[in-house]
Formats: sequence, structure tokens, C-alpha cells
Amino acid sequence: MIKELNVLISGVGGQGVILMSELLGNSAVRDGLKVRGSEVLGMAVRGGSVFSSIRMGSDVYGPLPPLGKCDILVTMEPSEALRNVTFLSESSVVILNTSIVIPFTVSLGQSKYPSLEAILEKLRKVSSKIIKLDATQLAREAGNLQTTNIVLLGALFGTGRLPIKIETAKEAIEERLPAKVVPVNFKAFDLGYETCQKALKALK
Repeated sequence: MIKELNVLISGVGGQGVILMSELLGNSAVRDGLKVRGSEVLGMAVRGGSVFSSIRMGSDVYGPLPPLGKCDILVTMEPSEALRNVTFLSESSVVILNTSIVIPFTVSLGQSKYPSLEAILEKLRKVSSKIIKLDATQLAREAGNLQTTNIVLLGALFGTGRLPIKIETAKEAIEERLPAKVVPVNFKAFDLGYETCQKALKALK
């Protein structure tokens, strides 16, 4: 039994952040872990910021991790990582989907979107363990763009930091999703897992 592992998932409404956190939490419970979590939705659910925390372990009590105590941050949209940078530490792993979703405020000319390199530069000041992948493209390769969140779930398991069996995660996917879309989601999961494993080897 682990004492504490903190996972944060961030993105924008409509990307499947909540489903991803639900699948992770259910998988952890299936494998006998104590789990706590919370969700924060933006003012506009579709297109607004979405943030979910999943905490697991014997020493976990509150739903939100302390600042600087995030073990893994998964961000489905690059700029959303910056909103949660205070939760990171030098030992944190960041899984970043490089596919950009332009906020409506930028489209209206009310704000500017930072470049991907500027985002990465800020993240690197905190952690050197940044895994970049185009989860949207990998979902396309899997056969369904709506599996982007499952690609990132697979990448999360690919870090090797989760005390949860891969088989358990796939059981949770199979139980939660309609049978006809399970194969494409399994493929998306595997693509994310394999891409993360390759990225980790490149970081060493």
C-alpha cells in the first residue's frame, strides 16, 4: 500500500477530463487503493477550464493535494498546465498534449495565447520530466478523435508510477464504455502507453 500519490488532470470542457479521472479513480478502487478526489469546472463547461485531482494512498485524506505535491500532471491542453504549475515540484512528471485549443477570449482579441515553447520553458523551470505527445493525432491514428483522453490515460500508466495494473484500467474502460467503442479505446490506450514509454527512455 502506497502512502500518497497525487495526480492532477487539466484541460478544457468537452475534452473528457472528467471521464478520464473517473476511469482512473475506479481503477484505483478496483485494485484496493484508498482514493480521494475533486473536480473544478470552469464558468463555461464547454471550452472553460476543467481540473480534476485524484489522490490515492493510505495517508490521503483531503480531496486536493498541497501545493508542490503533485506527482503527475496530465494536461489535455498546453496552456492549462500553467494554471496548475504551483502544484508541481522538481520530482513531478508532466504529460502534455501538444494539441492547442484556442480559448474564445483569444479569438475575440481579448487575450493572447502563449507559444508552446514559452509554455514548456515555464514548466521546465519547475520540472525536467516533461513528456510531450500529440494525443489528438494518436487518437486519430487509433480511429476516433474522441479517444484523446484515453490516449493520455494510457500515457499516464506509461510513466510506471501508478500502483494500478494495466489490466484493471482496461476492465474499467470496458465496463464504463459501450461495447462497440471498446476496441478503439484499447488501441488509443496502448498508443499513449507506448509513446510515453519511448519518451521516458529519451529523457534518460
